[in-house]
Amino acid sequence: MSDGAPLRVVVTGSECTGKTTLASRLGARFGAVWVPEFARSYADAKGAPLDAADVEPIARGQRAAEDEGETRAAALLVLDTDLLSTAVYARHYYGACPAWIEDAARSRRAALYLLCHPDVPWAPDGVRDRGEAREEMHALFREAVAALVPLGSRVVDVRGSRREREETAARAIRETLAARSTR
Repeated sequence: MSDGAPLRVVVTGSECTGKTTLASRLGARFGAVWVPEFARSYADAKGAPLDAADVEPIARGQRAAEDEGETRAAALLVLDTDLLSTAVYARHYYGACPAWIEDAARSRRAALYLLCHPDVPWAPDGVRDRGEAREEMHALFREAVAALVPLGSRVVDVRGSRREREETAARAIRETLAARSTR
């Protein structure tokens, strides 16, 4: 039996791995609320390169967007990244992440993480800047989500064509929802 809160599913991984497309398609497929990545809109609005001073505002905005989405969600909430992503990027770019963000990423962890592999074409857009380092970033994301497994989160690798990715992700969501309903 579920606790009444929607199942939290996070589409995560390094930049330009199809996360937004997958999250929106899963939201449509399941008739679920999906929450876009806050950092993207923040970076667009800032109009200048992000720096360490942006980490906390991004984390607060991501948290608020997730909370707002949860108020609208019934059985399923699909997130295009979460605070774990903020922590991974803060550590990578700035060498550290504020402790409250690390703590919140763990305490607000999702039941299911869909880890997108960098096996889709790179599409530069002015914000994305690590095309040559997607494998390196992917390893950081893989390590970060692996640390959540002992805490009860499930991680499913998502790779292949856009269709294969969506089918893998949908199957994982159905399995997780089914397992949750039998508790």
